[in-house]
Amino acid sequence: MPPPTAPAFPPPRRLPRRAPRASRRLVVGAAALALLPGGCQVLPDRPYVETRRFPLQPRRAAATGTGASDPAGRRKVLMLRLVRAAPGLEQRGLRTLRADGSVHVDFYNEWTAPPAELAEEAMRRWLTESGLFSAVTTPGSRAEPDLVLEMELTALFADLRDGGAARVEMSGVLLDGQGRVLAQLSPRGEVALPREATAAAVGHGDPPPEAIAGAIEAALAEALAALERMLGRYA
Repeated sequence: MPPPTAPAFPPPRRLPRRAPRASRRLVVGAAALALLPGGCQVLPDRPYVETRRFPLQPRRAAATGTGASDPAGRRKVLMLRLVRAAPGLEQRGLRTLRADGSVHVDFYNEWTAPPAELAEEAMRRWLTESGLFSAVTTPGSRAEPDLVLEMELTALFADLRDGGAARVEMSGVLLDGQGRVLAQLSPRGEVALPREATAAAVGHGDPPPEAIAGAIEAALAEALAALERMLGRYA
């Protein structure tokens, strides 16, 4: 009697390999793009807007320095500390106060640096050219200061209401060499906006940024001139 034979089983069936997850996503994405109508794009077609940057460098009129007030001819040394920025003035964008009372910051038209830094540079140059002091130094200088000036930039904007004006406001204190407070200072500057800026505001349009920047620069010059007059009695 022949030996029993083992039962025959069908060979195992190989399952198809699944594509990697990343490949499946690419396939699905390509299929979705293929279903879009001809000429359509996924990303919106927005025009490129170039950012414009404006300096803040007010210049004093020629031969307007106050000069030294000490009859003996000895001028004092003034140390100007870092000019701080009030909340909101850290941004570089040009600031305008609209007719509805809202504040608009233009991120496509901005200053070349944070306004407080530019105001400090302008203040140092302005006071140096005034002739009031023998030197205007910075913290860390070896020169012994007779006076110390601490300032904060509190406002720098264009007000589009009621005819329009650019306004710059600062506040600070003047100390002697021993740290005693001599005076509290609040210089301000205000300059009327050009006609083209106010006309655009009345028509609910955007005023020309170069007109806004120029008016604010002139207002800063007015504020620095007021600061110079305040410091004149202590020089």
